[in-house]
This record gives sequence, C-alpha cells and structure tokens, in this order.
Amino acid sequence: MAHKVVLLPGDGVGPEVMREGVQVLKAIEAAYGLSFDLVPYPCGGQHYLDTGEEWPDGAFESCKAADAILLGAVGLPQAVLPNGEIAGIGVVFGLRFGLDLYANVRPTKLYPNVRHKIHDGFKQVWEPGKVDFVIVRENTEGLYTPARGFLERGGTRELAVDSRIITRKGAERVIRFAFELSKQRDGAPTDRKRRVTCVDKSNVTAGCKLFRQIYDEVAASYPTIQKDYAYIDAFQQWLIRSPEGYDVAVTSNVFGDIATDLAAVLQGGMGMAAGGNIGDAHAMFEPIHGSAPKHAGKDEVNPIAMILAVQMMLDWLGRRKGDKAMREAATAVEKAVVAVLKAGKTLTYDLGGTAKCSEVGTAVASAISKRAKEA
Repeated sequence: MAHKVVLLPGDGVGPEVMREGVQVLKAIEAAYGLSFDLVPYPCGGQHYLDTGEEWPDGAFESCKAADAILLGAVGLPQAVLPNGEIAGIGVVFGLRFGLDLYANVRPTKLYPNVRHKIHDGFKQVWEPGKVDFVIVRENTEGLYTPARGFLERGGTRELAVDSRIITRKGAERVIRFAFELSKQRDGAPTDRKRRVTCVDKSNVTAGCKLFRQIYDEVAASYPTIQKDYAYIDAFQQWLIRSPEGYDVAVTSNVFGDIATDLAAVLQGGMGMAAGGNIGDAHAMFEPIHGSAPKHAGKDEVNPIAMILAVQMMLDWLGRRKGDKAMREAATAVEKAVVAVLKAGKTLTYDLGGTAKCSEVGTAVASAISKRAKEA
C-alpha cells in the first residue's frame, strides 16, 4: 500500500531541498520495499505573485487526507498580503490550526564531524552525543493566535495589541506529549536520566503560572521521569552552557520559537535543523531554515535538515502505523547522514565544505542503498 505524502516545496531554496528529500525517499522505496504516493502542490510567495492565492484550491483537503506532509519553506520579501503578512503564512498557519498540529517538535543533536556555531569560524567544543535533546513547543495558541490588532486614528498607527492565550487544553496535551516523548528516548547525555524541563516565566506572567501548574499535574502521572524547571531567560543561558543536561523541554509557543532557533547553533546551524508539527491525527515535517532567497537557485544550501525531516516523518509514520519497516527506514536515513558527515567528503559550505546541495542528497541516498545491500 502506498503512503500518501503531500509535498509543499514553496519558495526560495524550498524546492531545492525538497528535491533531495524526494531523492532520499526514492532510495528508501527501493531499499525497504515501501511505497510513497508523492503529491506536490505549489504554495507560498511566488505562487501568490503568479496567481493571487497562497496555494491552490483543494490543497488543504489533500493535506488532510494525506498520511503525512513535507514542507520546504515559504516566504519572499516582495510577496506581501494586503494585511501586511508574508504570503505563505496562511499555508503554515492554515495547516497548524486547520489540522490541529499542536506539538512543534525540534530535535537538537550534534552529529560527528559537525562543528557548532558558538564561536567565529569552526571551533568544536562538545563531543558528538553531548548535544541530544528535544524542545517541544505548543503550536496552536500563545502569542500566535489571531487575538491581535492595531488602533489607527487619522491615518496614524497608535497602538498594537497581541494577546497571549494559554488554555488548560492546549497546555495539558503538549506537556503530556513531551512526557510521552521522553519515555521513547534514552535520557539526557550527562546522566542518561529521562527528564522533562518546564520552560516558562511563571515568576511574572499568569499564563505561565497556569502552564506550570498543569505541568505539575501531568508530571504526577509519570513518576519515573524527572521533573525540572527553568525560566525562559535562564534556560537560554543554561542551554548553551550545559546542553548535555537536557532530555526534553516543553514550553509555550513564542518561547519555544525563540529557544529552538538558538538551539540550532549547537548542532551546526539551520542547515542541520529539522522539525515536526504533530497532532493526534496529522503531521507535517520541515527544515526550519526558511526560504533563504539569496541562496535560491545556486544549488549550494545544506539539504540535511530536509533529509532529517524525512527521517522524522518515517519514524512518526512507523510508530503511528506499527510499521517495523518504516521505522527501520528512519534509522537507515539517520545512519546514512552520519556516514556522509563522518566521511567529510561531501559537505556544504556551512559545514566547511564545498559540495553542492544535490551532491549531498545523492551521497545520502547512495549510503542508504549501500547499507541495504550490505544488510
């Protein structure tokens, strides 16, 4: 049976990294006997400039009927909606809210032969394996709800209001998701203990006080997983100083949006950073680097974030469907990425190499095929 995967390449470098993600999926099909029905749709800023719409009629319904969704990136500086928002944001928010993808899941892992970006140049501080944690961010409320607006009088914009919404339902389900995720992992690198860190600002804001209260309530159901707490400002410092102490962290929408971008420097930059938007019935996976228009069409960006997004998708599908071959394929993708990184011969500019985007995708796909033949 073919698994339907909707492809949303989008703007800028999105189509380029999507091409390499598809190449990896084709290698997986051949090596593991899986079948994917890949259904592409144009979307984002360029599509808006060409057609006046952010994505075609029927695209959302196709995503809703799919087994999973892969997103490249959306957004171009010149493509702006009448309300001032970037064209393509309706695709991202339409899927997050329309499919109730309430958990934004961002693994942060430092792989062998990848240098982090803390210092100028390429200086290595941590050993591979010392950075291996996940930040789970609430994805459907907080400051990104449409409870916002402007006050304009006489043509002058005088006031802007953004209301942060924290609900019991939203907090409880994403916190429970984080604890369930910790059960699947091997704990923090420093001591191999499973723990979930509640990241908030409960010393100041009412929403965070509620979030922490619900965290304590949910944590009581997971006595074998350590509780941990951090205010968001201190968490940013500790994350950079001692990443090996973290297993899973859970936080609200905007706090998580900021913290996960900071975390990317620990794994070699945005070219290595993949993410999932996951709900109870649907999921979308993407690299988090954005459309990067200045790099578009040059075949130079790092496709590993997209390839790791494919890996996350395969793992999610395998767990959801109880499909052993799918989970084995997910493991094979990650091991192929590690093999290419360790060899060090096919690295893009952001990792200190000169390889093209397409060359990295081909190298990972070849490593998957080689591994399958040797098994």
